[in-house]
Amino acid sequence: MIKNTLIIITLSLLSFGAFALEKAKYTFHHDQAKAKIDGKLSEAVWRNATKFSLDYNINPGDNSPAPVQTEIMLYENGKSLFVAFISHDPDPSKIRAYFRDRDTMFQDDFVGIVIDTFNDERRAYEFFVNAYGVQGDLIKDDTQGGNEDSNWDAIWNSAGVITDTGYIVEMEIPFNALRFPSDSGEMTWGIDALRIYPRDSRMVLASNKSDRAIDCHLCQITKISGLKNIKQGNNFQLTPTLTSSRSDSKDEVPGPWQNGKQKTDAGVDLRWGINQDLYLNATINPDFSQVEADAAQLDVNNTYSLFFNEKRPFFLDGKDYFDTQRMNLVHTRNIASPEYGMKLTGKSGDNTYGLLTTNDASTAFLMPEHSGSDIAELDMKSEVVIARYRMDVGDRNNVGVLLTNRSGDQYRNTVASIDGRYQFNKKDSLSYQIAHSDSKNPEAVQQDFDVKRAQTDGAINVRYNHNTRNFNYGAGYSNYGKDFRSDLGFTSRVDYEQAVIFGEYTWYGKEGSPWTRYGVFGDWDKTYSQDGIMLEEEFEIHGNLQGPKQFYSNFGVVHRNKYWDGEYYKETHFMQFARFNPTSNTTIGGFYRFGDAIDFANSQLGDILILEAFADVKLGKHLSSEINFAHQSLDVPNGTLFTANQYDIRVNYQFNLKSYLRLVIQYTDIDRDVDLYTNLDEDEEVEHNNKYVNTQLLYAYKINPQTLFYLGYADGGFQDDNLSRIEKDSRTVFMKMSYAWQL
Repeated sequence: MIKNTLIIITLSLLSFGAFALEKAKYTFHHDQAKAKIDGKLSEAVWRNATKFSLDYNINPGDNSPAPVQTEIMLYENGKSLFVAFISHDPDPSKIRAYFRDRDTMFQDDFVGIVIDTFNDERRAYEFFVNAYGVQGDLIKDDTQGGNEDSNWDAIWNSAGVITDTGYIVEMEIPFNALRFPSDSGEMTWGIDALRIYPRDSRMVLASNKSDRAIDCHLCQITKISGLKNIKQGNNFQLTPTLTSSRSDSKDEVPGPWQNGKQKTDAGVDLRWGINQDLYLNATINPDFSQVEADAAQLDVNNTYSLFFNEKRPFFLDGKDYFDTQRMNLVHTRNIASPEYGMKLTGKSGDNTYGLLTTNDASTAFLMPEHSGSDIAELDMKSEVVIARYRMDVGDRNNVGVLLTNRSGDQYRNTVASIDGRYQFNKKDSLSYQIAHSDSKNPEAVQQDFDVKRAQTDGAINVRYNHNTRNFNYGAGYSNYGKDFRSDLGFTSRVDYEQAVIFGEYTWYGKEGSPWTRYGVFGDWDKTYSQDGIMLEEEFEIHGNLQGPKQFYSNFGVVHRNKYWDGEYYKETHFMQFARFNPTSNTTIGGFYRFGDAIDFANSQLGDILILEAFADVKLGKHLSSEINFAHQSLDVPNGTLFTANQYDIRVNYQFNLKSYLRLVIQYTDIDRDVDLYTNLDEDEEVEHNNKYVNTQLLYAYKINPQTLFYLGYADGGFQDDNLSRIEKDSRTVFMKMSYAWQL
């Protein structure tokens, strides 16, 4: 393993890439004027701004002429980048745009720019605005397959106005919201401009052509020069935060409420651009509670822990600096109750680096095995350190290292990793990651999970990919040791070795055809435990289809031979996902899967049915609703083992660009036939019925992502076999306010 790793790293370091940088095509216009961001474009400065247009339909078209005209203008005044779009439309009444919270407008009509400020064709900022001025900002990482992270939030200005001929969008992006080289000379940036034009199909219009045979976006975009001696300024932001809450509970259910104490805490967050290469984030006494409810998930007949996304701003800012190629070794949702935090992130030349240190008043982490995972919870504080370094090599290659450490009383988990990507040419790439963990377990973990005091092991994950316009194929290999753990990441499975091969072929519809894309995908994989037991052999094949009304469907069949509790079970099931827009203000879709499935509780084969359905309906420009429904049932030889239904309903009224009122209702109902549970341990019990309900009412007022006010109420309740109805057992009233001071 070590020898192969050194060969891969050497190849990466020796490579100078296969993509020559394109010469600058545009030049920034400079003017000291500051345009008023109101969507009117009345200032004289716009007449002399740099101008170009969005001439290409890149999806579903293949660089065909754009069906509508879009003009873009931009200039800079030394402190900010100003951008304006004039989006013509033959029928403005069909513009799909709504008042929404930020980062939720990606199904609307919207426009925006992609800017590669380091001109390294690896990472870019994306700023989008819909026709009413709602903002969306993302980080795009082409080294991670073009992943886009909408959790990043910058402070910038925008406006959108619908006109008689279409709509106008105006943006001001302060340079202190961006990171770029510290060189004092002239800079060249990569730039792309996009317009999403959703009608019968969802068209992507662009200022640059896109070659589908090349596995990167940023390596194909235009260059723009002319940025001279710009500075990010002091780039100092101080955000004091005040939180207040009261939580009530019941010692016995049913029973009287026990009123909790009113808790009021003050904290402060700091974001400081020490220089243009290095940023400091720090927080003292933060409020790290989840403001908005997580999406509901069914957890029945499942052997693995559920995954929840990170939503807290301190951890999200600069999150991509800690990402690695093949493994999720940093999942900060594991850090539940920190009292302080400090983070340094930066990029200097070809070097990207990050350092995060914090503590956690509660310590919990995954304990994975080859066929499932559980959660260990320790009544102790722990200290956390995460360090990341990555070096870019050539035009498309990189190599990096990651170190994570979590430690407490008689407890420690340390993970060291090396990862990278090697781009052989425009079509072929290899990504890899090798990790080693060293754990020291306290007595409680040793007893609860039957592990030794010390656990040490390694893991490797490698993937080769060949991508052309129509054909994509590749292979992967994973090997996770039995004692490997990443307590600060999300590694839910270990003690296995897996090989996989896959292939995909895509056809594109002819110009004017209602069916724009269709294809077939298949893979085969085989998995063994470290003891040589074959855990699974699986083959699957899927088709996909895109067409009218923004229709998309994926459908297929999966067959596997799976090992569980000493026996092999053959599973075959069919599945389909479909989504479409029957009207301009409605999106509906669903998923089903039926066929064979293992009953993990009783070690037998049954027939499973999984149904999921969702609807997103806009009732006017301000009111919207989302309904998600999930059903799961399992039939075994003597009857129906369980039936589970879950609803997640969200109603949102967006008063304007800054404030909204949101109601969330989550309800879960699980019925079991207790007589069919025949394989339980003596101390295990199964209840016939479990019901859970959670509600939340939240008012938010946001001037920007950091200057905001929240006021909310949440409660929860349940029903089991001892209760005749659902009884509430928790309720919370909370308030949070913060103000971002920028210097």
